Amino acid sequence: MLALGYPGLVLIMVVENVFPPIPSEVVLPLAGFLSHADRGVFQLPLVVLAGALGSVLGALLLYAFGAWTRDHGGRRALLAAGRYVFLTEKDLDRAEDWFARYRALAVFTGRFVPVVRSLISIPAGYDGMPLPQFLALTAIGTTIWCAILASAGWVLGANWPLVRAVLSRYEQLVLVAGALAVVAFIAWRIRERVASRAG
Repeated sequence: MLALGYPGLVLIMVVENVFPPIPSEVVLPLAGFLSHADRGVFQLPLVVLAGALGSVLGALLLYAFGAWTRDHGGRRALLAAGRYVFLTEKDLDRAEDWFARYRALAVFTGRFVPVVRSLISIPAGYDGMPLPQFLALTAIGTTIWCAILASAGWVLGANWPLVRAVLSRYEQLVLVAGALAVVAFIAWRIRERVASRAG
């Protein structure tokens, strides 16, 4: 990152959006730490700008992928794969209806949730969310997120790893909650299927 400067930061953030195991929770606090006056490697406003630009570019790639899957049999593939987790066409219809109703809120708030931050762009593209709306919500959400992370690194200075520790715990809680929700959904579908066969 140091060798590539701001372009390197943009590139890292593009990759982070497409490949979530490279977390912004590590990259941006470090860049914020390096922008502190006594280090002077970066400037905080430019760190936020580079981070947001990279995030938006990465989100655009996933949005384009979502739009492409919609036009190339994505629904059919989802239903075929969905059999293994008891996802029915009715479930998919409900999910699409929900996203169509709340897509603006989902895209904006999704920028603050680990993993969802990357993946939310795919249903936005699949749903056909207008590109200007998607870009505006993504740019605002990612700029706020990047500013929080970079500023935390700047404020904490040499203690910037504390930011990562706190955010890592937050990320773990979100992932555990997501995993429990998936398990609960599958258990509910199995129970529903057993009950319908018994009846």
